[in-house]
Amino acid sequence: MRRIAEIAQALKQAGLDGWLFYDFRRSDPLAYRILGLNPDELSTRRRFYFVPTQGAPCALVSAVEPNRLDQLPGKRIIYRSEREMTVSLAGILAGARRIAMDYSPNCAIPYVSRVDAGTVELVRSCGVAVVTAADLIQRFEAALSTAQLDSHRRAASALIEVVNETFAEIARSVRNGNPVSELSIQRYVIDRISAAYGMITRDPPIVAINAHAALPHFSPHQADDSRIKPGDLILLDLWAKEPGADAIYADFTWMGFVGEHVPAEYAQAFSLIARARDAAIELVSARVQAGRRVTGEEADLAARSIIEDAGFGAAFVHRTGHSIGREVHANGANLDSLETRDARELIDHSCFSVEPGIYFPGRFGVRTEIDMTIEDGAAQVTTGALQTEIIPLLAAFPQAD
Repeated sequence: MRRIAEIAQALKQAGLDGWLFYDFRRSDPLAYRILGLNPDELSTRRRFYFVPTQGAPCALVSAVEPNRLDQLPGKRIIYRSEREMTVSLAGILAGARRIAMDYSPNCAIPYVSRVDAGTVELVRSCGVAVVTAADLIQRFEAALSTAQLDSHRRAASALIEVVNETFAEIARSVRNGNPVSELSIQRYVIDRISAAYGMITRDPPIVAINAHAALPHFSPHQADDSRIKPGDLILLDLWAKEPGADAIYADFTWMGFVGEHVPAEYAQAFSLIARARDAAIELVSARVQAGRRVTGEEADLAARSIIEDAGFGAAFVHRTGHSIGREVHANGANLDSLETRDARELIDHSCFSVEPGIYFPGRFGVRTEIDMTIEDGAAQVTTGALQTEIIPLLAAFPQAD
């Protein structure tokens, strides 16, 4: 009942008459989390759950699975036929004018676009206007508790140790002539994340050298594994979180060079993206401190304009950052004016990355990534010191005596 009351209050503030949740064969994992449903429960038929701004909620479930949604409060209507479902749905929505659903107009924000077009058409045929629940979803998905934010900071602290250990391992191996490659370092990172720091990650980290670093989501495989040697540029992108359903990821990217001096071309490219990163950080921090609204789109443009003004806009092929939560790519506002136009506000108690990069196919790529949180009216970087230049590994990690 507490969650239903929170939803009703959010609907009132948004000027909506209700929020209609819909699921078919686990099509909307957001609904499961927001309503506290068991995602492993058998679900083979269409079901609806309507939370009005005023009054009691109502569930509409199939006679094949009549006990689905029993854990939720409110009235329950059971349908057998498609006709009964449609008539009952119209009855549930009678009197409502504008309701939210988990969809996004023109699929502008794919993360929240969980309801198919046909179902939206069906609901609209009941005489209601359907609007996106994107801001409501963010309120219940992206607003993190203090304990969750603390788990994020602990993960970030551990990950920076993994970065330092990994770069030291590369320097030591190369200097001693021991075989080391993208794949072996990826395995090393995974081992440090799990065995040394007790964290988990769903997907393996990105370890990419030289031209592979020009592929933003490169992943090494046995067939194309490259040995790391002197003169190589290294991109290390890693993410992890503590065990537990409510733990929050940390995610960042650092760059190294296997040598004592970083070539000017690499250094200049990194300097550019570092300035772009800092521009986004500064915009978000200033707006939040002033109590003013800042959107993901605006933060992206702050970083992107730096790179575009330098003449490398076409080489910046992805958004500036993404929401971070229980998944490394979560469902809050992304820093994006390119892949989407995310006009959602970066809200209090949220976490997100800032990660501009530029890529030159067949040659090299550079990326920097840090995480930020907004907590109680203050924006802060949570991943420790900002990388200001590519690390020359053989100088930064000298031969031990």
